[in-house]
Amino acid sequence: MSFVADQVRRLDGQLDRLQLSGFTSAPSLPILRSSSEVLDDASNEAPKLSTSPQILQLQAIVKSLSTASSSQPILRAAKIQSLLEQADLAVSTVEVGAQNQVDASYKRELEWLLVSKATAQTYGVILNVLLEQTIPLTNDIWYWDEVLGSYRYTGLYSIQTSPLRFWQLSKDIYQDAKSRLESMTSSTEANTQTNTSLADRWRQFYGLVKDSIRDRSLADVQRQVMSPFALCRAEARQKQNSLRKFREMGASGLGVLMDEGLNFDIDEEGGIATKGHDDDHHEWKTVVAKSVALMETVLRNVTTLEVGVAEFEDTVFASVEDDAEIVEQPADDGLSTKPALLSARLQHILQTHIPSHITASQRLAKDYGRPSRFVRYWLPATVIFLSSSTLLRILVNRKAEILTWIEELGTTTVDFWSNWVVEPAKKVIGTIRHDKDSEVAIMSKDSLKGDKASLERMVVDFAIDNPDNTSGGPLTETEIADVRAKVKEGDLTPVLKAYERDLRKPFMGTIRGELVRALLIQVQKTKVDVEVAMGGIDALLKSQELVFGFVGLTPGVLVCVAISRWLSGFLGGRKGIKQSKKQGQMVRILRNVDRILTTSTPANNGMLSYKDHGLLLCEIHMLRQSAQRVLPGEVNREFLEDVDDLVDIRTGIERQLKVVGRIRWAYEKWLR
Repeated sequence: MSFVADQVRRLDGQLDRLQLSGFTSAPSLPILRSSSEVLDDASNEAPKLSTSPQILQLQAIVKSLSTASSSQPILRAAKIQSLLEQADLAVSTVEVGAQNQVDASYKRELEWLLVSKATAQTYGVILNVLLEQTIPLTNDIWYWDEVLGSYRYTGLYSIQTSPLRFWQLSKDIYQDAKSRLESMTSSTEANTQTNTSLADRWRQFYGLVKDSIRDRSLADVQRQVMSPFALCRAEARQKQNSLRKFREMGASGLGVLMDEGLNFDIDEEGGIATKGHDDDHHEWKTVVAKSVALMETVLRNVTTLEVGVAEFEDTVFASVEDDAEIVEQPADDGLSTKPALLSARLQHILQTHIPSHITASQRLAKDYGRPSRFVRYWLPATVIFLSSSTLLRILVNRKAEILTWIEELGTTTVDFWSNWVVEPAKKVIGTIRHDKDSEVAIMSKDSLKGDKASLERMVVDFAIDNPDNTSGGPLTETEIADVRAKVKEGDLTPVLKAYERDLRKPFMGTIRGELVRALLIQVQKTKVDVEVAMGGIDALLKSQELVFGFVGLTPGVLVCVAISRWLSGFLGGRKGIKQSKKQGQMVRILRNVDRILTTSTPANNGMLSYKDHGLLLCEIHMLRQSAQRVLPGEVNREFLEDVDDLVDIRTGIERQLKVVGRIRWAYEKWLR
């Protein structure tokens, strides 16, 4: 929300307080009551007031001009003008056939309230217009700073504007040659004109063109001493100075209206401060009349760049003081005609001065601002246009390859999504749900059990076939069970004893087959030991199965996140970057505010000048808009309180600088 809306809402409340205080001493109907309430209570009032359609219509228009809407407190200029035309105060001010003196007084006060509320709305419209025309000038001034700050940008600007300069030079030469030809033709006799052929006349015109070019070259001999870069820099500097002066004039007009316009100086009791009760009833009407003249004078002179800021301010105040319609008219008839005059003047402001100011401001911004986009980008557009046939030919010749690239890109994208994102995600989900198909294993589930049982049978059979290695006789069931238990623990003593015995006579052991049998049993034992080790590794893998699943999913997810962020950034959806840009903009605005307060020249009363106050208001307007997008709701309300303290120039520059410091440390979290 803009500070203009707050100002208009505050003025509307002050007008209501002034009007209510003016009616406390006289019996009358409340002005802002509805027509139905007026009809119901008119019979109970003493003295009775007329409930004519004219009064009811004025009451409805006053309601329409009040700032009842919090979202849109300022009406459009066309709406304000329509309401003033609907009121038709030029007719309503004629008090013919009034019921009594109370009716006339009530009607006159109602007209003043209508005009004052229309003045407040017009005041808001003009402030918004000045803001809209002044704030964008900063960007154009920065553009000229870039042009003047580098020879590269100066050369680029000279190339961009070279067609315009050539066209202007051609027009000047043509106009000069044409004027010479007309003067020469008018001095020639009529018969000579008739006998002159077209070729001779064209040759004569061509000679005049050459003479015009030669004369212009001699006239511009001083400019030829300067380089083209120097000429462009001089032109850029001149436009930048004009823009700065235009911005200072707009800021001065804004400061004048904010400081002097509709300044009722209301005290806490709702009356004019330092005035008596008899005077403050008419004092606010004089303030309204002066404010109307002030708005009209500012709009009429703010685009006049031939004068300085001080002369502009003096002209505005002198014009307001000499305004004939502001002179006090003590007679009641004179006061009754003022609302009609002010209404007509407001309509003239809304219908003529505001559109004229907008047109003049746009013309100045066009003349002194940055060149149009057509001028800035005609060179790359021309290059693209001239090379378009070559680009089109390349695209047509490589159509099949381009289609193949697109198809392969699509296939690669689909395969990557399926194999590196979807499948790993399914495996992770299966691991979380203990799916048997998703278990990580490097060996079959029952292979170790089968190998252990086979080893056990082989050792038991060997021990039964060779009882000499154990007890020397046939083995009993107890001894067989003992051998089986030792095999489960990894003890192969019967086999190893036979193996050691056969190693003494390996040939005989090989013939009998016991040595080979013992070797094969040891091979089986080695296999079981390997499987036991592999089982331990398998158990370790199963304990970290979820980790391996996420490791397999991570590359695909990282690639997808990187691509999505790049696409969002490329398409302009970088919310975080935009947020940082908004925060950086707030910091730069606070820097500008601090610079305005530091470099300002205080007036005699120690407050900011009108120009500096206007520049401060422009920065505050942008600061409030940026804060609304960055700060949370509750913090933004506290921020607006600090901004109101910053805008209040009555506190002095020193306290305003302290407010800037408070804003910096209080909202540092959102400014980083």
